[in-house]
Amino acid sequence: MVRKSHFDPQRLREEIAIAAARLIAEDGLDYASAKRKAARQVVGETRVAGEWLPDNDQIEEEIREYQSLFQSDSQPALLRRLRMIAVDWMERLAPFNPYLTGAVLGGTAGEHSDVHLQVFCDNPKEVAIYMLNANIQYDVSETRHFAGRGYVETLSFLWRPAGERNAEPVGIHVALYETDDLRGAVRADARGRTARANLPAVQALLDGDEVPSFTN
Repeated sequence: MVRKSHFDPQRLREEIAIAAARLIAEDGLDYASAKRKAARQVVGETRVAGEWLPDNDQIEEEIREYQSLFQSDSQPALLRRLRMIAVDWMERLAPFNPYLTGAVLGGTAGEHSDVHLQVFCDNPKEVAIYMLNANIQYDVSETRHFAGRGYVETLSFLWRPAGERNAEPVGIHVALYETDDLRGAVRADARGRTARANLPAVQALLDGDEVPSFTN
């Protein structure tokens, strides 16, 4: 474990956050994996206590900084494409009350990012039936419930929009929730951010009508 006498905790968190942001922006790592790998890059194999690690908000700020410095010529277009794909699928899934979440909503998505949707309906199994009727081949997995109450079934598939024959397909993940799970799910946090947005809110991002604040 890191000895506190040898390290400035604030500086250590900053260095780990910067390294983690680069790993997420360049290699597409998730936050947890990037944080662990970044810690090894900064302090070697020395074990780092949890309080010495940056939180996701600090890492997200560094991602935005990294993208503004090194990916400003490509990231905005990539983000817009992913949001357009999200809107397309939210329109398709409109009967199931879809919400967008994750980096595509938060604005830090890049070339390695997937689209993460959550649907809230009385019978989530109907979403799977819709996919089958639409000839969508999907994999089934489980995603941790956003409120920490166990896991929810998630349908994942690759999607390439019409007219983009040579483009890389995008991973889309649809987490299936009950209607009651939506209660309180769209409340803003202490910083005024929400973790998910409905179709009109995401469309507004594309249209440039407003720039709401979201969290990953």
